[in-house]
Amino acid sequence: MIHIDLTDQPIAVADALRSVEADGAGAINTFIGTVRNQSTGRAVIRLEYEAYDSMALHQLRKVAEQAVAQWPMLQKVTVIHRKGTLHIGDVAVVVAVSTPHRAESFAACQYIIDTLKQVVTIWKKEFYQDGDVWVAAHP
Repeated sequence: MIHIDLTDQPIAVADALRSVEADGAGAINTFIGTVRNQSTGRAVIRLEYEAYDSMALHQLRKVAEQAVAQWPMLQKVTVIHRKGTLHIGDVAVVVAVSTPHRAESFAACQYIIDTLKQVVTIWKKEFYQDGDVWVAAHP
């Protein structure tokens, strides 16, 4: 029902989507976070994600379990986050959920990504032409 991963390899979005397919699912919702080329008015060259792996995996699972508790109709949940160096256009995170109906699917997916960004021990550093900065979590 819940699949969690933290990886330094590219995320296979199609596989993540397939992982939440279920016969009783009338809705599958995904959030795909990608690396954009600008942030706060500055041109981004690349990102680096660092994580306290065992804690991050535990926290990712806890967030998914909280979503299941809040939306018991969730059938399957997949959360995969990258770590290491990512370039413009790379997929940084995928959240995929399946439910019988769309409203719960949208709500659960948004809850998971918003909560993940607030509580999971994954840190993001943005690199620019003229320097770099650690970025605070924000929804």
